[in-house]
Amino acid sequence: MNRLLAALLAALTLLSLAACGAPRAEEPQPEPEPPIAEEPLPEPEPAATEEELAAEKLDTFLASMSLEEKVGQLFFVRCPTDNAVEDVTTYHLGGYILFGRDTKDKTANDLIQTIRRYQDAAAIPLLIGVDEEGGTVVRVSSNPHLRSSKFQSPQKLFVGGGMDAVTADAREKDALLSALGFNVNLAPVADVSTSTADFIHDRSFGQDAGATADYVSAVTAQMSADGMGSVLKHFPGYGNNVDTHTGIAVDQRPLETFEASDFLPFRAGMDSGGDLTAVLVSHNIMTCVDDTLPASLSPGVHDILREELGFDGVVMTDDLAMDAVSAYAADGAVAVMALEAGNDLVLTTDYRTQIPKVIEAVENGTLDVSVIDTACRRVLRWKQALGLLDL
Repeated sequence: MNRLLAALLAALTLLSLAACGAPRAEEPQPEPEPPIAEEPLPEPEPAATEEELAAEKLDTFLASMSLEEKVGQLFFVRCPTDNAVEDVTTYHLGGYILFGRDTKDKTANDLIQTIRRYQDAAAIPLLIGVDEEGGTVVRVSSNPHLRSSKFQSPQKLFVGGGMDAVTADAREKDALLSALGFNVNLAPVADVSTSTADFIHDRSFGQDAGATADYVSAVTAQMSADGMGSVLKHFPGYGNNVDTHTGIAVDQRPLETFEASDFLPFRAGMDSGGDLTAVLVSHNIMTCVDDTLPASLSPGVHDILREELGFDGVVMTDDLAMDAVSAYAADGAVAVMALEAGNDLVLTTDYRTQIPKVIEAVENGTLDVSVIDTACRRVLRWKQALGLLDL
């Protein structure tokens, strides 16, 4: 019995040892997980440029304005003899243009204080303009209290000292006008005239298109460097036409003549003047584009200025109170026609009548509010460039 038990124990021990020594089957290893592809980080948004930020601020400001405020900004008007301070607020005016009667016999301090009162009344700083061309049109230097002698015409300046004399004169004008409170000089005259018989000749540079373009380029560049707003006039070019202050001028020259000659000084001024330069459109009828309406009221003429010449700055009418345009609006709403044509600024004496007519046209659907917004944006952008509007 003992032997049998011992044998059994021995057998169990051997079996146990055999089991322990037997090789174990390898367990299958799991396939390694493929690496997770990392999502590329999004490209950082480029920082907005100063120009883009300024445009955004301007759009925000524009959206906050009432219709009355927007329409008022589109009027750059002759300073009235009465209620000038009150009208700045009542009509939300874009600016005043001062003439000889507004500067006559005033001392520099008188004029500075007068302009300051206008600006103090304005919620949005005013354009304060003047025609100080030199020669026959001198609204400021005609007053000996403001300058001992009148500014000379560009023709005389050039004959006496070349383009250096012209730019030095522009610099002196800018310094004087800025000191008095002006921020826009409605100059230079960009019309091409080589004949003394032309109405515009004495106010022009008096030379061909190439020389006139050089003159305009030099003057607008100097004005922009001085922070003075310039106004290229009188688009599309007077040529040998009569004075539109007294009647209708019909220009029958072909478009090719304008493209080869009259447009050259305007292109030069736009390029050199940059954001500080505006364009004034005359009342001449340019028959090759529109044989029924004055240029100032013609969508076709404005299309050339915007598309062919690529100008995106402020475009303004010549004075709408002139005889050459007063008869074109049967209901008297000539400013509505001017804005529909593509102008941004309306120059007129009759703003107290015209502003309500523009507001009425928007309210009754005759004039789309987008026309007002587009024009007002350009006017505000010009004021930004001139350092008047700090948004």
